[in-house]
Amino acid sequence: MTKLPAAAESRLSSTEIETHAEAFQKSREDRRTELMEDYVELIADLIEHAGEARQTDIAQRLGVTQPTVAKMLKRLAEENLITQRPYRGVFLTEEGQRLAAATRRRHEIVEAVLCRLGVDPDTARNDAEGIEHHVSQRTLEAFERFLRT
Repeated sequence: MTKLPAAAESRLSSTEIETHAEAFQKSREDRRTELMEDYVELIADLIEHAGEARQTDIAQRLGVTQPTVAKMLKRLAEENLITQRPYRGVFLTEEGQRLAAATRRRHEIVEAVLCRLGVDPDTARNDAEGIEHHVSQRTLEAFERFLRT
């Protein structure tokens, strides 16, 4: 838990301090999973539109080097989100497909809310790319209710 300056700590109740720490902890966890979610979502898109997801295509789309992609693919395989076959590309496991679908759904909902608020579509798409990883289930449900009205 991060220690607040004494003056600030004295103004906060122990519940507020604990809530603050939980929020930071959730944010750190979201950042750890953000890259994995981006990769599985991109792999699903590549398979859907190109019929396959190759390491070179992933690197190009993300603007990173192939060694960077190789490192992440190893991590995704360890997490049982992908399988790789030599000379055949990358495939999502069932768990990877579920994660990609959930990530895509969150992105679409966040993007739709931003557009409904008057944000232009390009900006909404770009902003949703970051926001989607940090939206709680409760907030996502509120966004869906908002979109239904």
